[in-house]
Amino acid sequence: MTTRNNEPPQSNGGDRRQRPPAPQQPQHSNGYMHQQHHPQYYPQTPSRSSSSASLKGCCCCLFLLLSFLALLVLAVVLIVLLAVKPKKPQFDLQQVGVQYMGITPNNPSGTTASLSLTIRLLFTAVNPNKVGIKYGESRFTVMYRGIPLGKASVPGFYQDAHSVRQVVATIGVDRVNLLQADAADLIRDASLNDRVELRVLGDVGAKIRVMNFDSPGVQVSVDCAIAISPRKQSLTYKQCGFDGLSV
Repeated sequence: MTTRNNEPPQSNGGDRRQRPPAPQQPQHSNGYMHQQHHPQYYPQTPSRSSSSASLKGCCCCLFLLLSFLALLVLAVVLIVLLAVKPKKPQFDLQQVGVQYMGITPNNPSGTTASLSLTIRLLFTAVNPNKVGIKYGESRFTVMYRGIPLGKASVPGFYQDAHSVRQVVATIGVDRVNLLQADAADLIRDASLNDRVELRVLGDVGAKIRVMNFDSPGVQVSVDCAIAISPRKQSLTYKQCGFDGLSV
């Protein structure tokens, strides 16, 4: 009997086909499978720089809006002022009333003297404009040879358009001491000449009011030279200048 070896049949041509490699099994380490970690992506939160930039943008927009409104209001006021053509108000000293004037030598030599004086100033305010005028507080000073003797103030007031208003200011001087040459001149002027020359200075501030808006202030300067008779207790001379104009 012949025995046949169980040999695998050979393919034609002696070629052997290669089998595809078997899939690799995941490796185990201590009974656990190694998992492949992938990078995780998280949504980014807005940064502080972007929020601050948006806040600055809002502030800039608000500033531009307020600036535009302010310029618009200013333009309307300027147009109205140009339409009404405002003029400077007139402030004139009409009367000076001498209520009391006394000169007292402090020593027999006459080197010093005391002056007491009470005068009443009557001003006339004229508004030639089509709109009202708002006057601020006015202050006046009476002087003798450059020496301030006393002051008076007039409270502020409102004057209607095309109107005339009288304003009264009283200046009181109570025993002001004058020394040496000034005292000698005052005594000589009062006793020999019956004439004491004084000077009244003041500044009057006014604003033109249009639609409840006040224009920039206008300053009216008052400079009056007056002469008083101590014997008659009256005014003998008056000349006033307003902003360099003599009236």
